[in-house]
Amino acid sequence: MAEGMPGRAAMVPLNEHPLRRMLAGEVHARPYEVLGAPVRMSHLAVIHREGGDSEAERTHLAQLLGQHGAEPPGEGTNYFSRDLGALRLRFERHAEFSTYTFFRFDDFDHPFFGTALELVPQAWLHHLPGDVVTAVHLAVERTERPADAIAPLFDGNPMVGSEMAGGAAQIWTDFRLHADGFGRILVRDVTLTGGQTGRLAQRLLEIETYRLMALLAFPLARQSNGEVARIERDIAGIIAELADPAVCQNDRALLDRLTGMAAEAERLDATTAFRLSAARAYHAIVQQRIAELREERITGLQTVSEFMDRRLAPAMKTCETATDRQRMLAGRISRTSGLLRTRVDIALEEKNGDLLKSMNRRAKLQLRLQETVEGLSVVAISYYLLGLVSYAAKGLKAVGAPVSPDLAAIVGLPIILGAVTLALRRLRRALGQGHREE
Repeated sequence: MAEGMPGRAAMVPLNEHPLRRMLAGEVHARPYEVLGAPVRMSHLAVIHREGGDSEAERTHLAQLLGQHGAEPPGEGTNYFSRDLGALRLRFERHAEFSTYTFFRFDDFDHPFFGTALELVPQAWLHHLPGDVVTAVHLAVERTERPADAIAPLFDGNPMVGSEMAGGAAQIWTDFRLHADGFGRILVRDVTLTGGQTGRLAQRLLEIETYRLMALLAFPLARQSNGEVARIERDIAGIIAELADPAVCQNDRALLDRLTGMAAEAERLDATTAFRLSAARAYHAIVQQRIAELREERITGLQTVSEFMDRRLAPAMKTCETATDRQRMLAGRISRTSGLLRTRVDIALEEKNGDLLKSMNRRAKLQLRLQETVEGLSVVAISYYLLGLVSYAAKGLKAVGAPVSPDLAAIVGLPIILGAVTLALRRLRRALGQGHREE
């Protein structure tokens, strides 16, 4: 080892987290390309179909790479870049879409004729697994074109453009689909380095990709706002009925209607929640990428930032409004349900009170009936006992005892009545005490 040269760092034995290496490499997972003008790019963003298999995507990529003798992607590969002769392919797989970017490095006169995609087999493109949501051609050149020569490249459409990267580049686009179904972006390399060119191209393509991914939520948000407005009108009708004492309502019917509205609101939230939250995340990426462009105005043209503020931001506000309205709708349904439940509880308490009063009246009537029956029981028992005394007196008289049956009946009557009454009261008291102990 030469003197002064540092040796290899000694390995320190550590108990590493199993995800440490993967997490440390994540920030380097999708590096930008180092590019130099002239270069033409064709960029496709393809949404995965429901139940789409990454293995099918990998197999499809392997077909193209195999035709050029390039190494196929490994299992679970989410990013790679391969040179395919006159082409270079950059592939990235994201959560719900994948991007394919083809680079062509030969000279050109017209930036959007003889594109990179023309060198890709058309049959292979036709069978891409998924649905294309973004398709754009981007060209980087050093040629300085006059303004009247740039407009025809975009079919005379109103253009958006600006200087970027501190004046190191100029870009023009119209954010429209042309006859071939692709958007167009032209970049003039003024003093860009290879790394700057790669980063600028990547940001511009990501702006176009994430712009359209964010806008996927816009039709859904408008539909959601219409359904929310209808449910809100129905809830307002229920509240008006609850607030009007002159209207006779069927609480069960109102509760059924509210339950149906709650189910609709939950279905709506389940249908739109992912798309609306994804739109918010994609829009944030678009805003971040625009800020990284460091735009400066080209006289007479809207900047990319201004264009997005006027065209994309209102659509995103609609999506945010849809999210907010769904959240407020759920709260309104909950409050209305609580109001209805309170009214039902009050009505139930009133019915319970009436039921208790009715039970009290019945208990009093039962007590009176019991007392009446008890009095009759005293008379009946006393009658039979008095009859027994009378028969006993007659029997004693018959055997010669000096006993008068009539006198015995008169004397025994109050004694028998008192004894029977006292016995029945003690019996009732004993039964009542036993019930309380249970």
